[in-house]
Amino acid sequence: MRRAGLSLLLAVSAVAPLRAETLNSALLRAYHNSPVINSSRAGVRALDEKVPQALSSMRPRASGNAFLGVQENRMVSKQRDIPLTDSTLEGPVKSIQSGGSVPRSAAVSIEQPIFDGFKALNNTRMAETGVFAGRERLRLTEQRVLFGAASAYMNVLRDTAALRLQESNVSVLAEQLRQTRERYVAGQITLTDIAQAEARLAAGQSLASQARATLEASIGAYRQTIGVEPKKLAPGAPVDSLIPKSREDAERIALAEHPVILAALHDADAADIDIKVIEADFMPKLSVVGSAFTQTDVSGIYNRNVGGYIGGRLNVPLYEGGLTSSQVREAKELAGQRRLDVDVARADVLALIRANWGALQAAKTQIAAAQSQIAAAERALYGVREEAKAGQRTTLDILNAQQELLNARIGLIIAQRERVVASYAVLSAMGRLTTQTLGLDPMGYDPSIHFEQVRDLWGGTDTPDAGR
Repeated sequence: MRRAGLSLLLAVSAVAPLRAETLNSALLRAYHNSPVINSSRAGVRALDEKVPQALSSMRPRASGNAFLGVQENRMVSKQRDIPLTDSTLEGPVKSIQSGGSVPRSAAVSIEQPIFDGFKALNNTRMAETGVFAGRERLRLTEQRVLFGAASAYMNVLRDTAALRLQESNVSVLAEQLRQTRERYVAGQITLTDIAQAEARLAAGQSLASQARATLEASIGAYRQTIGVEPKKLAPGAPVDSLIPKSREDAERIALAEHPVILAALHDADAADIDIKVIEADFMPKLSVVGSAFTQTDVSGIYNRNVGGYIGGRLNVPLYEGGLTSSQVREAKELAGQRRLDVDVARADVLALIRANWGALQAAKTQIAAAQSQIAAAERALYGVREEAKAGQRTTLDILNAQQELLNARIGLIIAQRERVVASYAVLSAMGRLTTQTLGLDPMGYDPSIHFEQVRDLWGGTDTPDAGR
């Protein structure tokens, strides 16, 4: 009877060929095709660019500028450089010069920072820490997608089996109604029995219609999560081999590996580094600057100036109105908040472990109870039918016994689904619901590839193709 009970949920795949979709293949399909995961990966790649941006502040900066124009010059000068006794000349002598020119200039400037109060160094460390936090959040997104895929897969199996049970129940109730009418014709029962059988058949048809609608909703969720229509699904199995024997061991693993906790720790580290970044504004800045230039007809006609210079630039902050001091205080408060967020994350993960562990143990118990309930309900239905033949039971007794057996079988289907999903939930709460742990894709997506490709880039706008 135990084997018969377990076969209820697996009956969906009884007619499936050997190449039916398996739970592992569905999870792998969701992992590779999920737009949610792909979006998160793009977000992490964007975070990677924060590192070269931080490094750029200590790299040389070069700029060039040029000027080209047209100007018209007219110079008028007055001279009275003649003897005062010469009465033939009146007033000063005017000298007029005019002409056009094309003023032009070009310059190239270079600045190399030497010391910035370690701001670039700390900015780089903070950016790298942000990348690590982003990777953990990506891992959390992958876990959620994989768990959603497992739930969607098992929901389709559950609802398909439930629909078949409801449809089978409608057939049984229809046969029961036929037999009831025959017994009425034979004078063994009354019209009341026929009405009871008809009412139960109508209720069964309604439940079958409801089960069909539930299955359609589950199919839609499957298509959304995994990316294809569910056609022929193989049985799903729990991942007990990947779960430790005790809840305490699961909690220790979760505290060390869960992405929510690790992301919160990285956020706390980044907040501590941010304090040092802001404190760098209190320190002097030193850089080497140089320039080369040429100017033609800029300050006058027919002149040219070519030159260059190199020197050091020192900037010593004295007082900024209290802005930097306020920013440091703000950063310290935020760092304290991030450290408290770590404690919140740990408490949330531990609560999640306890809830999912309890659900897994309850599902195991429910399966055993449902199997016993089915066996007892089958015996009860057989006995009620035999007693009804002897006139010791009514039609309503038969209908009630059939309903109890149906409820027990549906309860077993639900418990089997919960058994599988709860095992994945525990694995997810431990932080180990990954394609590597499941043995689906040992290589998987490696976010460090893109990080190494862009970290030391000094230019270029094309995004690397590798690591996608």
